[in-house]
Amino acid sequence: MEAQKIILEPIMTEKSYAGFPNKVYTFKVATSANKIEIKKAVEELFEVQVARVNTIIVKGKQKTRNTKSGQVTGRTSDYKKAIVFLKPESKAIAFFESLN
Repeated sequence: MEAQKIILEPIMTEKSYAGFPNKVYTFKVATSANKIEIKKAVEELFEVQVARVNTIIVKGKQKTRNTKSGQVTGRTSDYKKAIVFLKPESKAIAFFESLN
């Protein structure tokens, strides 16, 4: 699998911002990707050294909206989240450092 197809997008939340000084980054990844593939993809895309990867399957939330014919309920999609820890001697990812 290509690195661009594994790493889908960064997750930008207050909790993820708190990890930037410690070189901890959060990404939305392909649900079929495993930890080894995620590690190789991050190393290839950002040219850094990854120490470890934690993965989480995030369940979609139930949403309700009102329409003319009544309430309609549905769910958002499930997705996989990867928390990537870089080695201390590795450089930081420039994209995230520019946000501080």
